[in-house]
Amino acid sequence: MSDWEDNLNFAGIGAAIAAQAERAALLAAQHVLGESTDVVPIEEGTLSRSGVATAETQGDQAVGAVSYKGPYAVIQHERMDFRHDQGRQAKYLEGPLTASADTVAQIAATQVRKALS
Repeated sequence: MSDWEDNLNFAGIGAAIAAQAERAALLAAQHVLGESTDVVPIEEGTLSRSGVATAETQGDQAVGAVSYKGPYAVIQHERMDFRHDQGRQAKYLEGPLTASADTVAQIAATQVRKALS
């Protein structure tokens, strides 16, 4: 390896990015959770309070997830014919995820930049 390659630490770049990837996935998932909490159907607040954001590395990919627990979480998400309170909606995950695509990309880019600095 030449001196300039040692100084640039090319070997560490991939590891640094991988280390930040899971953090980026978690930050992105937390953002989507926050957005979805604003529109999740609410009766007593049980569904809203059950929301959680997680991230893990699977092979060479970092994966973020947002989930809501409860026997009716999926039904509330999928049933477009249910009536909800003002500002609340079905597709309470899908809508915010789609609307947040640019923000999620910015979160990932920021974490990659941190890994490279």
